[in-house]
Amino acid sequence: MIGFGLLIIVATFFFMEFVAWFTHKYVMHGLLWKLHRDHHVKENEHHVFEKNDSFFLIFAIPAMALFAAWGLANVWWAIYPALGITLYGAAYFFVHDLFIHQRARVLRHTDNSYLKAIRKAHKVHHKHLTKEDGECFGMLWVPLKFFREYFSK
Repeated sequence: MIGFGLLIIVATFFFMEFVAWFTHKYVMHGLLWKLHRDHHVKENEHHVFEKNDSFFLIFAIPAMALFAAWGLANVWWAIYPALGITLYGAAYFFVHDLFIHQRARVLRHTDNSYLKAIRKAHKVHHKHLTKEDGECFGMLWVPLKFFREYFSK
């Protein structure tokens, strides 16, 4: 049972990268641009939080529902995708908020090629200040050209 659960957790974690990419490209840069815009165009540098930070709820609600199904309705398998979503959310927080945007001063200077590629792709994403013409919508998986740039050195 542990092997099955671990497989579901890992599969859910990697599936969440696709969900994040899709949501970022088609929802955040589409219908809900009003919430995401302040992440690209800094209107007030004095706020700790952005409207964009509300998206964590959109991603957290399915995990909370699965945890509730597991705990309240005894749906035993629900714990595995709930953990996968939660682990992805934690990775997102550490990579996007702490490492890329430096909401806390960690890993400011890294020689890790993978981390440099992620940071560069995100920087390219942020050069677009409108919802159109965006690129690099992923978080952990970015276009190969950014990996090649750093791994070929």
